Amino acid sequence: MNEEYSTLASPSVLPAEDRPRERLAKSGPASLSDQDLLAVILVSGIKGRNVLVIARDLLDSLDREKDIPSVKELCSLTGMGESKACTIAAMLEFGRRKWALGQRIKTPQDIYSLIRHYADRRQERFICISLNGAHEVLAVRIVTIGLVNRTIVHPREVFADPLLDRASAVAVAHNHPSGELDPSVEDNEITMKLKAAADILGIHFLDHLIFSENSWFSYRQSGLIPEVKS
Repeated sequence: MNEEYSTLASPSVLPAEDRPRERLAKSGPASLSDQDLLAVILVSGIKGRNVLVIARDLLDSLDREKDIPSVKELCSLTGMGESKACTIAAMLEFGRRKWALGQRIKTPQDIYSLIRHYADRRQERFICISLNGAHEVLAVRIVTIGLVNRTIVHPREVFADPLLDRASAVAVAHNHPSGELDPSVEDNEITMKLKAAADILGIHFLDHLIFSENSWFSYRQSGLIPEVKS
């Protein structure tokens, strides 16, 4: 019998301790991945497409959006009806209003806490955080999505939205799917390019973090971001 490989088991056939809803009840929401959190919110899948697969597709789509997608856009995903789409849109808007905006960034750990949930992505995400003069969060966006171990980013892509935000400062970050935190030659080059561009634009380049699921590397804390000489 020639059966297809299974990619993701249905939650109903997983051991109870591995099911997203049960793990959330036992260990709290922080113990779940972004995909698992979406699976809990979606509740169920459709025939031939379980909720974890729908959650994975939704997560990939959200990572590529700069703003909260419309209900119509969400409904274009297989397995997403209007009811599920409205639930997701409401959840995203409530979260945006309630928590992320206005959070003050004082240390690299503050940045890490804000973007750590991207660490489990299979491809690199390059993230830009717009900040006001008090280093309070104005917006958090994914600028580019790269390969398994490489993302390509240009200063014009990074600063396009912060300029519209009227940001006084920015912090950037990207995940290393391998878990290795040592910066590459390319990482160093893009950091210096972004710092130079920020200086020209009059925007304070606060930091560049490289992060994994367990830790982070800060260019600022490591003394690798030179200050402008007056």
